[in-house]
Amino acid sequence: MEKEVLRGLRQLVGWTKGDGIFCPGGSASNMNAMNVARYHHFPEVKSQGLRGLPQLVIFTSSESHYSVKKGAAFLGFGTDNVILVEVDDRGRMIPEDLDEKIVLAKSQGAVPFLVNCTSGTTVQGAFDPLDRIADVCERHKLWMHVDAAFGGSVLFSKKHRHLMNGVDRANSVTWNPHKMLLAGQQCSVLLLQDNTNLLKRCHCANATYLFQQDKFYDVDLDVGDKSIQCGRKVDCLKLWLMWKAVGSSGLEDRVDKAFIHARYLGKQMKKREGFNLLHEPEFVNVCFWFIPPSMRGTEGDATYQDKLAKVAPVVKKRMIEQGTMMMGYQPLGNNVNFFRMVVMSPAFSQKDMDFVLDEIERLGKDL
Repeated sequence: MEKEVLRGLRQLVGWTKGDGIFCPGGSASNMNAMNVARYHHFPEVKSQGLRGLPQLVIFTSSESHYSVKKGAAFLGFGTDNVILVEVDDRGRMIPEDLDEKIVLAKSQGAVPFLVNCTSGTTVQGAFDPLDRIADVCERHKLWMHVDAAFGGSVLFSKKHRHLMNGVDRANSVTWNPHKMLLAGQQCSVLLLQDNTNLLKRCHCANATYLFQQDKFYDVDLDVGDKSIQCGRKVDCLKLWLMWKAVGSSGLEDRVDKAFIHARYLGKQMKKREGFNLLHEPEFVNVCFWFIPPSMRGTEGDATYQDKLAKVAPVVKKRMIEQGTMMMGYQPLGNNVNFFRMVVMSPAFSQKDMDFVLDEIERLGKDL
């Protein structure tokens, strides 16, 4: 079952061959990719450890997932060796800055080995330009990993898979069906284009009491030695059952509906006084400010930004206390606290989107 599910996902990425493993969450998938990439470049690390390695550096966007730095700490790279690449105003990695930082790192004696791209950043829902990044990775011979934990499911959609153009040129991909496809928690996968058993060579311990080679069935079905775990849940079953139940067209419909509702929400905000979009949604993240009536027309005041930063926390507190909604908020760069509405559930309707706006207006009109 797992082999068939992995094959189906790899085909959506655009690979006719490869490997993969289900992992306990996107963070673990990303960390596995980092470990495999290091082993690919320096296989001696498995037996000799870190002492014989040069200073290895990783590149990722300034808006990438925190698991990259957490993985760097856990795997012994050190967080100082995670180099943050600049992003544009939509949160997408700038390939030219990536190239410059790789050249600079080399000139300083470091050894670049991995670029972590993001398809669907946590806050803005940005998709890094994978084709252009792949050009940079090929020029410098670096492992290209795509953290598509959030956005990977657009590959099911004929309308929206263009957001991940170039993903077929990656070496590895993280994908969480428990996010946009709404598989049960947890359901995360690491996909590799490599078909030389790299995962197993990197992680295996060849425990003969578990992985005997003289079994009566195909021993390739024993995937335990590909994983850093021993006991693990059959996470692929959740995706397999859902995929069998609704089909690829049903999963495509889930993705497309999410985009439709996110676009509708953005359009309705433009029609209502007091709602300002951070930018046009690229994905299903709708980022916006609510401006209470008392603050409208005072944008030039010296205290305006300080006052605006306090609106979202108060409104969120009220919606939770009254049990009507839950919605995240955060600052980003020079932007003070704004709401981040992530539209994913296929149970959503336009009526629900209208309720979101009505409720924010009701809870924040007196601020």
